[in-house]
Amino acid sequence: MKIIGLTGGIGSGKTTVANLFIALGVPVYNSDREAKILMNTSKILIKEIKTLLGEESYKESKLNRPYIAGKVFKDKELLQKLNAIVHPAVRENFLQWVSIQNTSYVIQETALLYENNASSLYDAVILVTAPEEVRVERVLHRDATNKEAILARINNQLSDKEKIAKANFVIENIDIKDTEEKVEALHKSLLAYS
Repeated sequence: MKIIGLTGGIGSGKTTVANLFIALGVPVYNSDREAKILMNTSKILIKEIKTLLGEESYKESKLNRPYIAGKVFKDKELLQKLNAIVHPAVRENFLQWVSIQNTSYVIQETALLYENNASSLYDAVILVTAPEEVRVERVLHRDATNKEAILARINNQLSDKEKIAKANFVIENIDIKDTEEKVEALHKSLLAYS
């Protein structure tokens, strides 16, 4: 079984692309969603996050995401420390998930694949891109946030140009019909590759 990484910057539409693969029957592990679950349920992670970021990291026993985002997206060193706590736990959870799959290939959707120097963990990597103004507009529409906060997150990620040079496959996600066609063609290629 091949393990394929799926990545892209905030607002690029990697979840849209992931959902298109799911519709084709491909198992997709959403790292962000699983990280949030683990950060809310793992006693070890909760303790380590509180030690790093303070008791305010949890509000009414739930992850205080706005507080954490406000701290880590303005401080790259703090973000790296948080990632060093969360990412190994997510990786372990992912490998357990992979062990129960029975398909030619699986996909791990993960935003910071290149930022975390994790490309060597995959047989191939799919990068989802979109112009910055499109990404900002999508996130403004989706999240209760502002342009400044979105740009801060974009600036904490590698540029698309840097990622394109490293990716095995690139899907520019602007028009949904075009994206669907690209995903179907890539799915056929990946089945042949597997």
